[in-house]
Amino acid sequence: MTSGQTPGQAVADTGVLVAAIRAEETRRPDRLFDDPFAQKLAGESGQRMLAEVVAATGDKSTLQIVVRTRFWDEALSNAVPPVKQVVILAAGLDARAYRLPWPDDTTVFELDQPAVIAAKAEALAGDEPRCRRVAIGGDLTTDWTDTLRSNGFDPELPAVWLMEGLLQYLNEGAVHTLFEQVDALSAPSSVLLYDIVGKTLLDSVMLAPVLEEMSRNGAPWLFGTDAPEQLCETLGWSAVVTDVAGPGNKWGRWFTPTVPLDVPGVPRGYFVVATKS
Repeated sequence: MTSGQTPGQAVADTGVLVAAIRAEETRRPDRLFDDPFAQKLAGESGQRMLAEVVAATGDKSTLQIVVRTRFWDEALSNAVPPVKQVVILAAGLDARAYRLPWPDDTTVFELDQPAVIAAKAEALAGDEPRCRRVAIGGDLTTDWTDTLRSNGFDPELPAVWLMEGLLQYLNEGAVHTLFEQVDALSAPSSVLLYDIVGKTLLDSVMLAPVLEEMSRNGAPWLFGTDAPEQLCETLGWSAVVTDVAGPGNKWGRWFTPTVPLDVPGVPRGYFVVATKS
């Protein structure tokens, strides 16, 4: 973290890194997704950041982002329609509003720090989103829910929520508060999509270089759990949990075999698709 940079800025900078990883994947002939906006969002700083991360931790550390991008692309397409309002929390430099084939009348709300929203607006000034896009500057560590409602979000209608690459940067209390806030705004039939680092993986030797690099960049990983479904099931949602290694191996982008979820003590990352009944 450079002098004068706040932890919030450092977490925001990870969005530049994610954009660089998506740009790199898009250049592959066997790419898992096509993000034609990623390169301009990443810029030269993103390419430098990616080179530094790969030099420090190896390219395996980028694969989870590649796999999760494809996984959430498909999950969003499966959830919309019939749901017509989508909320991407800590949206970073995500370009899904611009690149996914959204059905008519879909509104995508993007919530992130004002500086991140402004940077994206500048980078994509000449581009048109493929939906009604509502970009909101706000802070997830404060009460952001009123701001979302005042920008046209209707809590009486179902919503699709995406928390991608977010939860590891929050402490446990903040994670539970965020889920409670989302639940309070979610009508029946809402869908919640989130990924999470397993506690076993968080504590493992294999992740240590990544954790050191993230801490050095001012964005330490604080939270992980091997019971990711409990975060929403305690609030009345029904969850389907997927080990990242499953789709990762299916799509030829993973480095360890898939182990059944009922085998304990395995370092994993998780994708969760939950529905509010």
